[in-house]
Parts: sequence; structure tokens; C-alpha cells
Amino acid sequence: MTFPKLRYSWKALLGDVSGGVIAALIALPYGLAMAALMGLPPVLGLFTSLLTAPVTALLGRNPVLIGGTSSVTIPFVAEAVRQQGVGGAAKVTLVAAVIMMVFSVLRLGRYISHVPHPVVTGFSCGIGGMMVLSQIRAVQGIRVESGMAWGPVLIAVLVIALCVACARYWPRGPAPLIAVLAAMAVAMAAGWRQQEVGLLSLQLPPFAGFAWRPSDVYTVLPAGFGLAFVSSVNILLTSRVVEHFRGWRRSLKKADADAELGAYGISNVLAGIFGAPMSVGIPARSLANVRCGASTRMSNLFHAAVLAAVLGLGSGFLAHIPLAALAGVTAWMGFCLLDWSAWKRIPKMRKADAAAFLLTAVLVLGVNAVAAVVAGCVVYAVEWIYLRVNAAASASLNSNLSEMS
Repeated sequence: MTFPKLRYSWKALLGDVSGGVIAALIALPYGLAMAALMGLPPVLGLFTSLLTAPVTALLGRNPVLIGGTSSVTIPFVAEAVRQQGVGGAAKVTLVAAVIMMVFSVLRLGRYISHVPHPVVTGFSCGIGGMMVLSQIRAVQGIRVESGMAWGPVLIAVLVIALCVACARYWPRGPAPLIAVLAAMAVAMAAGWRQQEVGLLSLQLPPFAGFAWRPSDVYTVLPAGFGLAFVSSVNILLTSRVVEHFRGWRRSLKKADADAELGAYGISNVLAGIFGAPMSVGIPARSLANVRCGASTRMSNLFHAAVLAAVLGLGSGFLAHIPLAALAGVTAWMGFCLLDWSAWKRIPKMRKADAAAFLLTAVLVLGVNAVAAVVAGCVVYAVEWIYLRVNAAASASLNSNLSEMS
């Protein structure tokens, strides 16, 4: 028996290392900010990547897709934390992970990837608005030990401004990290003693303790299903975007989507055991990974390795990141998710597309994420029924007219 030769060039290695490093630098402040927004210890936002990357790198279909803590999971995890603490986050993540594996076994991934684009865009806009509003309240609630009371506001505004500037003039750079470091320098120079992230440790967090309750059937299971569905849509759409961006011309198999969901379902079992947030595909990290020349699964492993190294060697420095700086990062990501171009296109959209987009965005803010996605999809179901009824009525009318003539 002959085995194919493994071809891994120095050029591929350099691209994978570069992509993994940049993806890790982007992930660092973003992961901390997302976990803090969910009400979890910030370090768990980084452990999501550390725990899941080896599995997705080994089993995932898209070799350059980078996973991690995402804004799309916020409503589900944050509500679970509010109700039951870290154990609640573990419950909803584990349930969602199992449901994602069920999706994979039942071969539903190939259908989930076809959720209408206006529903996905409306969901992202609603999450973006929620992130911005929540961080306005978060900045106002940050305690100031000494110095000016406007310190947290100024730090958050500075971070947002620097993120915008970096994204515009250095699109391939880790804008959130640069902004956070600059905000730390300004706060230290001005003598503002702000509420900080606190000590971060590379030590594996303890297993999340929880007990199943009868009421979980009505709370955790529906939330887990919603989290699994939204995460699946995010993973598959992000994977398609990354494939298009890297110019991958290979014809895709329907089974690829199912395999991707299975890989992320297995990896998220590891995240859920420790109460870490759900891992899904992250467009910013994945596209930065590709821009830097990454081409193989090794880039995902380098991304996790760099995160582990930074967390292990620089935890003392990272502990002094102001919470207001993380709030600024979260608010900036919220502004990015609002997708202003989509709002400008509303007058030119089809009525069904505009209704689905607006309904999804509004319900994410006013009700919950599950109801929002379901309502957006129902708009297309109603449109399909309406068109079918009209077609049947027209066919019947034409048949009657032809018989009369």
C-alpha cells in the first residue's frame, strides 16, 4: 500500500503562522469583551477558542475557518447566565452542541445554509443594536476608584474612534487590540484608576457545576435549540463567505455543510463542560487569516497556540485592561453589525425581503432571538403560500375561460 506524500511548503507554513497570529490578536480583546457582555468571566471567551480549535481544525471541512466567541450567541448565553449563572451557560451550550450534532446526523446542514439572507442580515443588525445599547449602560455603570467620572466614557469613545481609524487605514491590522493598548496607555498617563479585567490565567477552568431542573424543559431546551439553529446558520454562511473570498473553486458537496456542523457540535461539548461560550465561525478572524496567506488547518492551531502563549506569558499585563476599553470594543463591533448599507437598500428591496429584514431586527431587540428568526422565516412561508394560492386561482380562472370560449 502506498501513501500520498504530504506537501507542506515553507510558504504555506509562513502563511499559516501569519494568519494564526493576526487572528489571535483580533480574538484577544474581542473574546474578553464578548464573555464579559454575557456575564461570564472574561477569560472564558478565550477558552472557547483554546478548547474548540483543535477539534474544528481536525474535523472541520473548511481548513481556514476560525471559530470563537461570537455576538450571535449573546442573547441565549446572556439570558442563561442571568437565570442560572455559569452553570446556565454550560447547560444551554451543551444542549445546543448536541442539537448541532443531531442536525449533522439528520443531514439538515445543507438546508439550514439556505436561510434567507434578509433574515440573517436583520438578525445581525438587531444584535448590533443590542450590543451598542448594552454597552452604553455598561459604561455608565463602571465604578471609578479615583480621577474624573468621565474617564470610562472617554476611554470607550477613544477605543471606538481608534478602531474606526485602524479599520479604515490598516484593514488587515488587529484594530481592537491596537485601540485597547492605546486606551490603556492613555488611562495610565492620565492617572485614571478604572475598573479592570482582573487576573487572567491559562489554567484550565473548573468544570461548570449545574443540576437539571424540570423547568429546563421550558427554558433551556428552547434556548438551546435557538442557539444551535442560529449558530449553525452563522457557521455555514461564514464558511461560504470565506470560501468565496479565498477563491476556492472546488465544487462543494452537500455533505460538507453537515460535516461542518458535526465538527462544531463535538467541539462545543468541550466548551460547554467548562461553561465557556459557544464557538461559531468568526468572519473577521477568518478573513484576516486568509488575507495573511493561510491555506491549511495548521492556521487554526497556530491561532489557538498564540492565544495560549499570550494568556500564559502576558496575563499580568492583560489584567490591567480597563473594562471601559472592552465596552468600547463591543460597541464598535455593534456598530459594524448594524450594516448601514442594508438600511439604505430597504426602499429598493422586495416587500417580503424588507418585511423579513425589519421584523427580524426589531424582534431581536424587543422580544428574543428565536422569535426573531422564526418570524423572519415565516414571512417567506406566507409569501410562498400566497403565490401558490394566486397561481392556483389564476390557473383555475384561465381553465374556466378556455372552457367558456
